[in-house]
Amino acid sequence: MPQGAALVTGASSGIGAAIAAALAQGGWNVGINHLNDEAGAHATLEAVKAAGTEGIVLQGNVLDPALDLFTPLEERFGAVGCVVNNAGITADGLAIQMSAEDWDRVIATNLTAAFRLTQQAVRRMARQRHGRVVNIASIVGQRANAGQANYAAAKAGLIGMTKTVAVEVARRGVTVNAVAPGFIDTAMAREHMERALEHVPARRAGKPEEVAAAVRFLASDDAAYITGTTLFVDGGMSA
Repeated sequence: MPQGAALVTGASSGIGAAIAAALAQGGWNVGINHLNDEAGAHATLEAVKAAGTEGIVLQGNVLDPALDLFTPLEERFGAVGCVVNNAGITADGLAIQMSAEDWDRVIATNLTAAFRLTQQAVRRMARQRHGRVVNIASIVGQRANAGQANYAAAKAGLIGMTKTVAVEVARRGVTVNAVAPGFIDTAMAREHMERALEHVPARRAGKPEEVAAAVRFLASDDAAYITGTTLFVDGGMSA
């Protein structure tokens, strides 16, 4: 039996697509948000259906304060019990050369949009007295990576936000956690693969499915007493 409805942002490819499929394996019906990859989103939808549940494609820009991803998902599947803030971008450059636009765009997408969606989610979940929020952070939020001051600030902020909101809603049966991937084999990361693997104790890139498995666990009933934590999926980089 389905657990209820889960929303995953940035779910048309990579880690987001793997998370949507993993949540379906865990019994969730899934809202698949994407910005401009309709074909990828529908491929994710097929993976969700193959895992045994149903889904809905939700196009929209998480930067838009007026975006409502909850209403169509609730109308189709009922109350939203899980939200995964996965949508994110990079705009790399040394801090001394970084433009204000690149700083603002990364912070707005990776942190502010995640806060806005978390706020909308926990308002609903607090009334339901049950819910799961999982924020996709990064090893870069803890460990320096030259050229990513904006991305590091956003991901470190996401970890801090996760802890604070978790404390605020814990009594309502709502958990808020983060998963921090290390170097994962996705299209975004492949151009840096050879250099990055030198810093991974496991000496291999992670798989999107390995990140997704951590999210599926944190969304499950087995993780009901885990909140405010960050689970690193990084092959030992944070050790």
